[in-house]
Amino acid sequence: MNQLDALAYISRLHRKPDAHKGDAGKVLLIGGSRSMTGALILAGQGALYSGAGWVQLMMIDSASSGFIPNHPELMVHNAEHWLTQRALETIAPDVVAIGPGLGLSKTARAWLESCLRWKSPLVVDADGLNLLALNPALLQILKNRSAPTCLTPHPGEAAKLLGITNQEVQLNREKSLAKLVELTHAHVVLKGHRSLLAAPKHAALECLAGNPGMAVGGMGDVLTGCVAAIVAQGLQHHLDMWQSISLGVHVHALAGDRLLDQGIGPIGMTPSELAKEIRSVMNQYLSSSTLDD
Repeated sequence: MNQLDALAYISRLHRKPDAHKGDAGKVLLIGGSRSMTGALILAGQGALYSGAGWVQLMMIDSASSGFIPNHPELMVHNAEHWLTQRALETIAPDVVAIGPGLGLSKTARAWLESCLRWKSPLVVDADGLNLLALNPALLQILKNRSAPTCLTPHPGEAAKLLGITNQEVQLNREKSLAKLVELTHAHVVLKGHRSLLAAPKHAALECLAGNPGMAVGGMGDVLTGCVAAIVAQGLQHHLDMWQSISLGVHVHALAGDRLLDQGIGPIGMTPSELAKEIRSVMNQYLSSSTLDD
């Protein structure tokens, strides 16, 4: 299997002197049910520090919709105040990501169905994946989407989608990845030690970066925001969905290795720290590519 090597794509994200936030894309992140609002906030951090021009959160838990510590940049909506389709039409996001802290309620399912029917690129993670596994009708809508979709399961979520055990997924990760792509017709990132990614028209790649310090709750939420942000930027900077996802996975893992090199981990490495390190990684490579030009 070929090794993931996507850092060269960062050079395409160069911003012109007259750039505005629309050039970097509008990202809508949906999730944050009761007791899981932190997941959506972490996804928001991932999107902010990965360069999205405008990040909005649709919070399922109304009691938490006003609680976003330290990030006034994040625009927060109370999901109870919106009809799902009307919200998407009004906000008009360039990219939608759904799943972090989403829950499995009827409200969560309604949001997922609307997102699957929406016209923009979509990233599905966490409970968005669990809802797909529980609802064959939603899975069929996913298969029929014309806009590109990225799924980011960990082994447990992959097992639910495939109807097998976690152990079976881990025993043959490459085969499990291929089955997920065949099942969903989507781009798929199978997270874990040496994350794998593949798509209907792209052979599998293996990410060799990353370390055990990243084995903590919330790292996947940051990845969701990171991928969504880079996909959004890619729409204006000549990156297709596959290239954007590849870059997101690579910089996320590399940021973890950079933290480890700084003595921040393996024990005690946090997703919030990693989100900020993604910013450092991207700007360093962007600066280097500009000097090379």
